[in-house]
Amino acid sequence: MDKFDELFDLQNALNKRIGVDTDNMSDEEKTKWVLNYTRAMQQEMSELIDSVPWKWWAKYQEFDEQNAKVEVVDLFHFVISLAQVLGMTPEDVHAAYTKKNKVNHDRQDSGYVAKDEDDSRHI
Repeated sequence: MDKFDELFDLQNALNKRIGVDTDNMSDEEKTKWVLNYTRAMQQEMSELIDSVPWKWWAKYQEFDEQNAKVEVVDLFHFVISLAQVLGMTPEDVHAAYTKKNKVNHDRQDSGYVAKDEDDSRHI
C-alpha cells in the first residue's frame, strides 16, 4: 500500500466513524455530500487565508505557517472524501491528475491564449 492508498483508507474509516458511508450513495446523497464537502473546503480555504497577513490595514498580523499547514491537511480530508463520494479510487485520482497535468503543460506550451474545455474531456 502506498501513502495515497493509506490516506484514502484512513479517510474512509474516519467518514464511517462519523456516520458517512461514501459507498453506494444514491444520487441524492451524492449531491448532498458534494455540497457538504465543497462548502467545508471553502471554509478551510478561508481558514488558510487567515493564516497569512492579508489585511493590509492591520499591523498586528503575522504569517502562521504551522496553522497554514494544518489547513492544507484539512483540505486533503475533504478532497479525499469528495473523491470517494464520486466513486474515485486513489488510482482514479492519480490517472486523472496525470492526464490533467499533461493538459496544463500543453496549454502552457501553446501559450494558453483561449479557453477550451474540450482538451480535458478525455479525463
